Amino acid sequence: MLRSDPPIIIEQEINVPVSEIWSALTELEEMRQWFFDIIPDFKAEAGFETQFHLTNEGRDFPHLWKVVEVIPQEKIVVNWKFGGYSGSSNVAFEIIRTDDKNIIRLTTEVIEDHPQDIPEFRRESSVGGWNYFMKDRLYNYLTKKV
Repeated sequence: MLRSDPPIIIEQEINVPVSEIWSALTELEEMRQWFFDIIPDFKAEAGFETQFHLTNEGRDFPHLWKVVEVIPQEKIVVNWKFGGYSGSSNVAFEIIRTDDKNIIRLTTEVIEDHPQDIPEFRRESSVGGWNYFMKDRLYNYLTKKV
């Protein structure tokens, strides 16, 4: 992904209480159920950092996360880098309250260009991955939980 790309915005409507959504987005054991099961630690506190490694098609992708903003029960923003590669993105999860349901909005904004010669860093790969996590993994986790 490139800074010149528009942000990726994915929304998922869900009839689940805000407290349950927030917990899924910020509590380590819940994040391991729908996001990445190898996250070693996580705290919804600005400045908190963690890292873990994933491998795809023989390439190692060290995930480096730093929490940059937290508004409890509303929004959390994580800066996301991959060790050994250029590029940086801010990933925001927001909970939008409505009268009859809630909306989870994910926004990914590129801060520094990612290499385009690696398929996992291309926009279409990111869009596909975020749709999977938001509309399949997180949605199914939350609707089966309540």
